[in-house]
Amino acid sequence: MPKTKTLTNGAPTNGAPRKRRLPPVEIGGHLISDPEVYHGELTFKGTRIPVKTILTFLSMGDNLDGLLKGFDHPRLRREAIRESVTIAKRAMKTLDTPTNGRKPKLIP
Repeated sequence: MPKTKTLTNGAPTNGAPRKRRLPPVEIGGHLISDPEVYHGELTFKGTRIPVKTILTFLSMGDNLDGLLKGFDHPRLRREAIRESVTIAKRAMKTLDTPTNGRKPKLIP
């Protein structure tokens, strides 16, 4: 039988160091990135619904009411989806603005 050590809280270990859990990161009032939820991807708080999924549906022409009915999750709210769109717009503007003052090159 392999040797086990005991941590200060009394929990046995197998000698391997414990991985430090990264804390969740809240973005805005409705979005969160938690390493233990959906592989750390950005989700809506209290759900396992990835923000990128909702943004993809919206970009394909789905409307907000249809998404809310389709996902039917009590914590997925209109304000949360609007916030995700606003944050995505800001991120895209940041990506489009070069830091050196030059105009961005368009990729064919």
